[in-house]
Amino acid sequence: MKSGNILIVDDDDDILTAGRLLLRREFGEVLTCSNPAEVPGVLGKSHIDVVLLDMNFGPGESSGREGLEWLQKFVDHDPELVVVMITAHGSLNTAVEAMKRGATDFIAKPWQNEKLIATVSTAVQLSQTRREARTLRRTNAVLSAETAGHDKTMIGESLEYKKMLTVVGRTAPTDANVLILGENGTGKELIARALHRQSKRSQGVFLTVDMGSISESLFESELFGHVKGAFTDASEDRLGRFQAADGGTIFLDEIGNLPLQLQAKLLRVLEQRRVTPVGADTSQNVDVRVVAATNVPLSTLKNDDHFRQDLLFRLNTVEITVPPLRERKDDILPIATHYARLYSAKYGGHQRTFSTAAQVALQNYQWPGNVRALRHAVERAIILSESDLIEPQDLQLNYGDGEAARASVDEIPSVLNLDEMEKSAIQGALRKHGFNISRAAKELGLTRASLYRRMEKHDL
Repeated sequence: MKSGNILIVDDDDDILTAGRLLLRREFGEVLTCSNPAEVPGVLGKSHIDVVLLDMNFGPGESSGREGLEWLQKFVDHDPELVVVMITAHGSLNTAVEAMKRGATDFIAKPWQNEKLIATVSTAVQLSQTRREARTLRRTNAVLSAETAGHDKTMIGESLEYKKMLTVVGRTAPTDANVLILGENGTGKELIARALHRQSKRSQGVFLTVDMGSISESLFESELFGHVKGAFTDASEDRLGRFQAADGGTIFLDEIGNLPLQLQAKLLRVLEQRRVTPVGADTSQNVDVRVVAATNVPLSTLKNDDHFRQDLLFRLNTVEITVPPLRERKDDILPIATHYARLYSAKYGGHQRTFSTAAQVALQNYQWPGNVRALRHAVERAIILSESDLIEPQDLQLNYGDGEAARASVDEIPSVLNLDEMEKSAIQGALRKHGFNISRAAKELGLTRASLYRRMEKHDL
């Protein structure tokens, strides 16, 4: 099937006829138009790859001024439109001016058939490349919008979280490399996506690479690409992650797990901003912002035996530490409420809420898995709860053996105030029984109602 649809715009009927007869043998649909004012309407109704536009319209015109004016209008309407100018007065200055205003090429009348076909063929290829690039940009924008819907849910009311978000807001518009530190489940990728979304690269790709999952043998191929024949299974050229993220942000997750011998190869790319595909003789420029993350403590990263200090210097132009959930208690209930609303809708039930006891359980739990563990606990509770009120037992919080007993003893205040001792005893009983009110009340020798009153008294 012939590809490429052409529109010829000229006030000479003979030119229109000759062009149509010649080009329809080589290309798809060939349309003609004698009045340039009708071109926008044609473009709106038909898919046109290339417009052949005459430089002069009307008797005695030879300056090319009118053709340049129409060219400007067409390009202003669609900057990616491919236009080839036609002129019987092959002035070099006029051709140069046409190229400056957005024309792709020009041909002179009377044309040579081979020259015209070659010029139009090149123009069609350019048009199709631009269309593919535009489609990719639009697809990426849609995908970015889809993923951004989840990314924007950054919930935090604690002072610690607000301070961190201030650093994110100040850093995002820059191109500085960022190292995000934090325990598993604290939301490091969420922060990385926020940096990208608020940056000047937000329309570009955000590409995540799990550094811990890439084998040493495939490291260079995965990150920097390879050329056909570079190794046994290299049946075609392949872009690496850095080239794929060109113009956007690359997120190197679990960077602390990268072996020392591979750290040197990554360092070289960050220093030179160039990558050399496996098997290639030449390197390629890459324009990416690097955001890295790790759950490895900073003290370990600063150990030469574990991590190269010159690489650390390249990665942590700005350092952002995401505090664990146990250090920002004020964020626990807002996050839990958000996920309760989300999963209630997902599983088609009524909106679920947390009982007072469940709220106490949520706030007093240490959350070793951080936000990720909290999300899973709430989802599980939404699925298992038989009522619209979530109780502590629905959360199924995992307390280690002896933890409750140790906590009840360790937390007895040094000042033996009766109120403080009562509060400590209630806390110990609640933890021991996984914040099951009935069991805690029985252990304390209280009714459920009495326990609730004492919990309210002590703001538990």
